[in-house]
Amino acid sequence: MITVTSTAKSSTTGERADLLESLAKHRYFLRYTVRDLTDEQAAQRTTASELCLGGLVKHVSDVESVWADFIVRGTDAVRGGPADGTGADDREKEFTLRDDETLADVLDRYAKVAHRTDEIVASLPDLDISHPLPKAPWFEPGSRWSARRVLLHIIGETAQHAGHADIIREALDGSKSMG
Repeated sequence: MITVTSTAKSSTTGERADLLESLAKHRYFLRYTVRDLTDEQAAQRTTASELCLGGLVKHVSDVESVWADFIVRGTDAVRGGPADGTGADDREKEFTLRDDETLADVLDRYAKVAHRTDEIVASLPDLDISHPLPKAPWFEPGSRWSARRVLLHIIGETAQHAGHADIIREALDGSKSMG
């Protein structure tokens, strides 16, 4: 049996608790996929893409951090980052584990980002609080996202990349996260 826990206050209930539990499950699978790896293994590409396991953890952490900031600060929080596409020159670096980075450091940062996100969600007066999205080709002009919608986006992003990580890990050493 897998134990999945959110870092949010234990008094979080209802919809928030369900959403945070779902996010915690997908975070767990991503972290579990990189278990027992060396920094060299975490930096290794096993597919035709630029993706490596350490880079995926970095990317998910960065995306979660930006979108959690969006919940609090709105559009200004996502300018120049992965949500508006203006930081495209740094995209390759985002998906790699550089020589000056360790898997342990990346995982530690991810844990801090997760804790902050959980605390933000637990403390919001209302999940319907919304902000306009930044101008980007993939957002309909004038669109707004509620805190709930942002959290669903973070969950989806985490789940998608946990699946990518599982494929990369299996190609690396045959280990599987989910079966």
